[in-house]
Amino acid sequence: MRSWSVPFGLASSVLALAFLGCGGGGTAGDDDVGDDDTSPDAGDPPPPATGFQIVTPDIEILPGEEITYCYYTTIDVDQAVGVKRWSSTMTPGSHHLIMYFTDAAQMPDGEITTDCGVTGGGLDFPVWTYSAQTPEAEIAMPDGVGMRVEAQQKLFVQMHYLNTNPTESIQAHVVINADTFEDGETFQQAAAYVTYHTDIDLMPGETETVSGTCDVPADAQFFLLSTHAHRFTQRTWVEDGDAMVFESEDWEHPIPRAWDATPFFQFESGSLTYSCTANNTSANRVQTGDSAATDEMCMAVGYFFPATGSKLCVNSFVVQ
Repeated sequence: MRSWSVPFGLASSVLALAFLGCGGGGTAGDDDVGDDDTSPDAGDPPPPATGFQIVTPDIEILPGEEITYCYYTTIDVDQAVGVKRWSSTMTPGSHHLIMYFTDAAQMPDGEITTDCGVTGGGLDFPVWTYSAQTPEAEIAMPDGVGMRVEAQQKLFVQMHYLNTNPTESIQAHVVINADTFEDGETFQQAAAYVTYHTDIDLMPGETETVSGTCDVPADAQFFLLSTHAHRFTQRTWVEDGDAMVFESEDWEHPIPRAWDATPFFQFESGSLTYSCTANNTSANRVQTGDSAATDEMCMAVGYFFPATGSKLCVNSFVVQ
């Protein structure tokens, strides 16, 4: 797996990507987390016949609580494999999940924490690999395409929880299944293409549109594309030059655009332009940040092949 490297001036921006998503306050304690038994519950999907499964322990979410946790683990495979389908199930109270790969362990296996920052040294930044914003979700690769998972791959799963029940706690966890190619099968490698805007800044009552234009590999074929934003966002869209590729007015559950057969989508202009319009209806200043309640985000997230690794574009600068 190839890590993202970044010039010093952008380092602080990219660090934020280590704990992307819709965060909330809170402190992890022994009473908040379950017994670390990561075996599936009766209602969870079974492991795939060929592949592997990740199950996070139950976490107690208090009445009315919004909070983000990260769960650290290792995929126990002895050789590199190709994932042809990711799927996930989130129990009630789970708002979204994002799974990040890392070259080295950021925390010991089994660790659950609300401090989801980078703890490793150097420029080993987490690589966005799979995400879900609905209770049941999947990403199925095109035939002959897969996402590479290295032997003993280190990762963490970021989980944003929101318990809307004002009187009762809930126990929440997520399950991620990976269906893999059989030994000896060949595949083209797929990866994520992620954009992130750092310059959202809205005073109360202000409306603002932010955009970024990012170079795309000439041979990249996209099979899935969507956006990620917070509650002040009114509209998100992605363009190829002057052509509209994706558009949504639903910040919370944008419906991804999928291409499931040849020809898959290629950016003819050579670049991807992503934009978000947000209206600050609160009484406070709103800036780029990880809280769904008080901050905003503007992101495009797509999956493409052939790839040698994930791509990250901060504002309009592609990090290789």
